[in-house]
Amino acid sequence: LVFIKYKLSIRISDCTRSASQSTVDSSEVRRFRLLASKWWDEEGEFAALHAMNDLRVPFVRDNLLTVHRARHPGKPLAGLRVLDVGCGGGPPLGRLGANVLGIDPVEESIRIAQLHSSHDPDLRDRVSYRACTLEELSGEGEGERGAAQFDAVVASEVVEHLADLETFALCCSHVLKPGGSLFITTINKTKLSYALAIVVAEQLLRIVPRGTHDWEKFISPEELERLLGSNGFTVQSVQGMMYSPLSGAWSWTDGTAINYALHAVKEGHGVEDSSSYPEEHTETTHS
Repeated sequence: LVFIKYKLSIRISDCTRSASQSTVDSSEVRRFRLLASKWWDEEGEFAALHAMNDLRVPFVRDNLLTVHRARHPGKPLAGLRVLDVGCGGGPPLGRLGANVLGIDPVEESIRIAQLHSSHDPDLRDRVSYRACTLEELSGEGEGERGAAQFDAVVASEVVEHLADLETFALCCSHVLKPGGSLFITTINKTKLSYALAIVVAEQLLRIVPRGTHDWEKFISPEELERLLGSNGFTVQSVQGMMYSPLSGAWSWTDGTAINYALHAVKEGHGVEDSSSYPEEHTETTHS
């Protein structure tokens, strides 16, 4: 027990020290501060990101229900605590019964999110927001609420905007309970992803605002899996995604050359064998 506590204290201090190597990129914060008022317009500049909920919410729900066997008719995620990093898919998960905390370093984004949820009785008591970074949250109440308090962390379209992925992975591990799930959607680092996510999506079709992405920050599924593995996670599934500008909808694909969704589990008690995951989310293809 003493050894376990000592090992945990090392992990906590590592995460606290790594705060000096912040996940936050100040240039990204400035960019998204200017766009904060536009985020909740589902028909506006971020329509494609809102449309992604049709895939990512079932992806999160189905995998969580596999790990947590309890069934709550109508509210399948009732009793689960979810941390939504970047405030991407929190409200839909709240409607499924989860208690969601959304965090974002951009205070304007948090104020707008709070205003949005205050008008929805389904969200008012289940979804809350804080203006803080992941490393700030993970460093709070190290022996109590700050450590291992969440059943799941969702980081949707976030990692490609961060300054330090090692700190991100370490802090995700710190705030998750043993056996907790980490869900990431992001963009692969390929020539095709540059052509479609930047040249086509930003410069030609203006699906997202110009300058939203930096190809150098994209990461391959293999590299992300290695990073997570070195921070106490086991990747359960990786699934390719594709957006159609014509239909305005996302779909699952066999390849991961552009966008992909990843589910990883923090090592510890309560981890289910990956063979029990739903068929549509168990393919691990890196192409």
